[in-house]
Amino acid sequence: MLVRRSIIVTNVHFSRGNFFKHLPNSTPTTISCPHRIIGTQTLITTSALSSSSYFETLTSHQKDQVHLYVDTLLQWNQRMNLTAVTEVNEVMERHIEDSLAIIPPITNSYISHCNNSIKNINLVDVGSGAGLPGLILAIACPDWKVTLLESMNKRCVFLEHAIGLTGLSNVKVIRGRAESLGQDLCFREKFDVAVARAVSEMRVLAEYCLPLVRVGGLFVAAKGHNPQAEVKNAERAIQMMGASVLQLCSVESHSPYGQRTAIICLKDHPTPRKYPREPGTPAKAPL
Repeated sequence: MLVRRSIIVTNVHFSRGNFFKHLPNSTPTTISCPHRIIGTQTLITTSALSSSSYFETLTSHQKDQVHLYVDTLLQWNQRMNLTAVTEVNEVMERHIEDSLAIIPPITNSYISHCNNSIKNINLVDVGSGAGLPGLILAIACPDWKVTLLESMNKRCVFLEHAIGLTGLSNVKVIRGRAESLGQDLCFREKFDVAVARAVSEMRVLAEYCLPLVRVGGLFVAAKGHNPQAEVKNAERAIQMMGASVLQLCSVESHSPYGQRTAIICLKDHPTPRKYPREPGTPAKAPL
């Protein structure tokens, strides 16, 4: 069994918590939707091409890795709180498909706006929790370098175990808080893409994630079917972090709520050095 160690960032305080090539059509189909005006920006909502199951586009080896991850997740969930879902089919529908569904928005936005190949993307999953979506992205996109950022030690232990069990070599775990890593020059503005799913509201996520993203990179937040008000409320915080909202991309998910939205932000300028603020401050006093 592959044995790994979590990377623990020192001198900071901790207190909490090749898929694209297999897609049936690598370019999502967009449909015309009414423009949604948010502040001074015009956002265009697009719709990514949906598949009956993103999981079915994976190779047999990747499917085996996912199944092994799911089995391990449910086993460990019996003794620690990793997910509220306790059945295999529910995990596949609510978590795996939901995680895989954000790959087309990421890849297409990256190709269109970052002027780079989608190979060798350096991606960080902020507040990874049980590894959703980051560990699933690492399975589906073996060319990507994925970092799972999680503040809770017991979850990091689970993530290392799952990585070793699935034999992944393109993913690592860092135990720490986003506010601390965002001020660490080893991590600040070093990632091509930051993703977050089910972590916090957009105002807070902007301060967690955007300081980690390089200028010209992307921040992608997985949200529900109607996040327009939340995005509008977060516009100022996103701009303060040096970014702008690129688009809201609707994706079909097999979660109970069906349609989901990938909120995609483009990092235009460096984040001011004073951000992110001290650990805990973004959540207590959102910008």
